[in-house]
Amino acid sequence: METQGLTSMSDEARLRWSTLGDTARRPAVILLHGGPGLPDYLGDVAPMIADLAPVYRYDQRGTGRSPWRGSHTFARHVDDLVELLDAWDVPEAVLIGHSYGTDLASRFCMAHPDRVAAMLLMCGPFVGDWRAGYRAERGRRMSAAQQEQLRWLQELPHRTEEQEVELLTLAWFTDHADPERGRHRAAHGARRRRPVNWSMNSELGKEARADPLDGHLTELRACLPARTELLGGADDPRPVSVLEALALRLDLPLTRVEDAGHEPWSEQPDTVRAHLRRFVHGTAGS
Repeated sequence: METQGLTSMSDEARLRWSTLGDTARRPAVILLHGGPGLPDYLGDVAPMIADLAPVYRYDQRGTGRSPWRGSHTFARHVDDLVELLDAWDVPEAVLIGHSYGTDLASRFCMAHPDRVAAMLLMCGPFVGDWRAGYRAERGRRMSAAQQEQLRWLQELPHRTEEQEVELLTLAWFTDHADPERGRHRAAHGARRRRPVNWSMNSELGKEARADPLDGHLTELRACLPARTELLGGADDPRPVSVLEALALRLDLPLTRVEDAGHEPWSEQPDTVRAHLRRFVHGTAGS
């Protein structure tokens, strides 16, 4: 049975969350979605492990059912997670972040290492000069007409609902290993993961460029819990070689999910389910 709630932050923002599983069990698992600027989309991941531990997920401020207007900073989003853990009476948690959620998990871990029992970083964080390789691979997976249409949509000062859906579909379908199924999944996500908070995306992207995680890897390595792992899709257009280099820098195991892109649970659910269950079961048993 899923339980939902609404928690007020210290600055009066109200964050909507849900939990699946027995909340009396410890440690709890927190799923951190990506974006930034998207609502939570990890509803298919939570049931994979909810019989092993309670699984919490939430719409980050300014997204989905957590409406809020104001400036976005990493520090404020880290504070939000602290306040949610306190509200849930979770002294320490297993963090599972996806995409931008891995950046948030890493920055939270550096600020509050005592609150992190274990951490699984899924499809991120990408550090260093990874964008050139990503843009090149994404371009290779698109036709010239698709690339031109995406540029045109991105440059529009205002977009209709259908134009927004088309933009997101074009931006996301290359994230999948299977291009045909990828188009279907991207179109489905483009209608469900809405609205996109483009201001949040821009503000946190700007802060990430000004203070990249790259400059904190030594600090991060010193803060990581003993049980920390990386997982990535072998066919993610973002270079998996970047995750391989990060695994070496942080001395972490990296699992490559074959025939999967940026959302490996959607293309290889059995493989990802088995990996998540092993990870969470090992954490609960440690």
